[in-house]
Amino acid sequence: MLEIVKAGGWLMVPILLCSVIAVAIVLERLWALRRARVVPRGLLLTVWDQAQGSAAAGGEVQLHRLRARSPLGQVLAAGLAAQDHSREVMKETIEETGRRVAHELERFLNTLGTIAMITPLLGLLGTVVGMIEVFTVITEIGVGSPRDLAGGISQALVTTAAGIGVAIPTLIFHRYFRGRVDELVLEMEMEAVKLVEVIHGERSASGVTA
Repeated sequence: MLEIVKAGGWLMVPILLCSVIAVAIVLERLWALRRARVVPRGLLLTVWDQAQGSAAAGGEVQLHRLRARSPLGQVLAAGLAAQDHSREVMKETIEETGRRVAHELERFLNTLGTIAMITPLLGLLGTVVGMIEVFTVITEIGVGSPRDLAGGISQALVTTAAGIGVAIPTLIFHRYFRGRVDELVLEMEMEAVKLVEVIHGERSASGVTA
């Protein structure tokens, strides 16, 4: 492996750096975007109990704990804090919090997408640099010695393969996380709508678990 890296030349350094960053982001997002962490089961029922006044004592403390539990908790806590206002105000409060939460769920995804785009370009740059080296050798000593040409050709092939090898899985995970975020945001929206409808009498209390 070390010999392959050496054969790729200095452009292997940014490609390897991109691969390390991509792996770190993938592992972090796999942990952060777990359904049990983002949209815990039964959380809406807990929020409804608070809205009914079962947690009236120390309500601010309860809301703080709810916000700390999960991204869905932040959205529902915003709605619960505005339950004494009109439906429109409560909905706007939830939407504002939801946009912020969605932005947090998308953290690092732009970086992951950028890595997926630039690593093939770095590989292409390595190809160009390698071919320049090949033609420089040809200009100086001709084509009589394949050994003298091998360095540039090797650099061209290795950097291209490395760039594409990093870009493919990175792009796959980027697409997967985008879809995952969209799915989780939609689920949070549905739970928030249930809360608004139940608090304002548009849905029965049994609807919080429906």
